[in-house]
Amino acid sequence: MELRDIEIFLTLAEELHFGRTAERLHVSQARVSQAIGKQERRLGVALFDRTSRRVALTPVGRRLREDLQQALDLLQAGLARAEAAGPGTGQTLRLGVFGHAGYELRPLLDAFRTRYPGSDVQFGEISGSDPFTALRTGDHDVNVLWLPVAEPDLTVGPIVLTGGRVLAVSADHPLADRGTASLEDLADNHVVDLGPQAPEYWVASMVPTRTPLGRRIPRGPIARTFHEILSLVASGHCVHPLGEIAARYNKPPGIVFLPIHDAPPIQWALTWRSTADNPTIRALAQTAADLGPISM
Repeated sequence: MELRDIEIFLTLAEELHFGRTAERLHVSQARVSQAIGKQERRLGVALFDRTSRRVALTPVGRRLREDLQQALDLLQAGLARAEAAGPGTGQTLRLGVFGHAGYELRPLLDAFRTRYPGSDVQFGEISGSDPFTALRTGDHDVNVLWLPVAEPDLTVGPIVLTGGRVLAVSADHPLADRGTASLEDLADNHVVDLGPQAPEYWVASMVPTRTPLGRRIPRGPIARTFHEILSLVASGHCVHPLGEIAARYNKPPGIVFLPIHDAPPIQWALTWRSTADNPTIRALAQTAADLGPISM
């Protein structure tokens, strides 16, 4: 079985849908059907039960999936180790993170250092007002950024962190005693304006411009850093949505963090400048993909 056919089989075994499999692998549905049919003819047994409504693995298909996934994992890990031993690895990457996110990344970094001796990570801080400049100037090799990131010169790698959202309000704000907040509450308050350096689509994924019911969320005053945001919130000038990690590692006087019960979870992914791609970055990305997202 060729490697591409293995990839098609494993993807279909996960998606259980020919159309989604084709879309995910950027091939035609006919190519997916051809690959599966070829293997079933070669093995002399059905790997999938197909009806007009559903696709399901047969018992033989389930066993083959387990065996092939183990083999593919070993192959990819071996290739990653070989690549990491080549020229250009053993480097120290400058990793940009928001605030205390580096603490949450400890399992990833421990695994990375164990797999690739000689490679290491040093942290740099980024802010929501200017998330991409340090990547483009080369000051950071990789950033951990909330999604989506849709910049043509940047590569988005594996998701490394997931978590909920909180609303930072002053201790004497009317919401403070409620214990929870909703996205609709934002329309009744000002949120921080992060300025023009960050693309609007990216800011709006964290700080929306309208509530789910379509009410406009007023912005202002302007803040550039996390601590400026907290100062404005504590003084009662605004409220502001943040990742729940802010509440875990910060207990500033005069501020209450309320879980936003109707906000979707946030996903953070490794992101780097496409032209700066190198074996050490790919080794970190492979480690992250193998480990899976860390839930905060």
